[in-house]
Amino acid sequence: MYNVNYHFVWCRKYRHAILEPIEKSLEASFRDVCDEYNYEILSLHIPPDHVHLFLSAHPKHAPSEIVRTVKSITAREMWGQHESFLEEYLWGGGFWEESYYVGTAGDVSTDTIEQYIERTNHV
Repeated sequence: MYNVNYHFVWCRKYRHAILEPIEKSLEASFRDVCDEYNYEILSLHIPPDHVHLFLSAHPKHAPSEIVRTVKSITAREMWGQHESFLEEYLWGGGFWEESYYVGTAGDVSTDTIEQYIERTNHV
């Protein structure tokens, strides 16, 4: 039994605010990847230029492994589904910025983090 929860945040390459038109397929991609790797999505929010992903994962999965897996697969899938749209904004390929934020739930309750993600206007 475990209770390991991570709050990840990362940005689109060049911070272009282009996620809204592809949000539904991007969300489906996140859900598929997390299902495949047994990561439980607790909350997901996709503003136009970045992503908040709050998930639970088995302790055998390092946060760097989780984020690398999720970012690489979703990027590949978005290019496969939306190449003509993405070519207008992304030169030299890529989809996500390399950097990311990760925090654990720590002393903050899961509900508090979920409320932050769902109710805060992320600009």
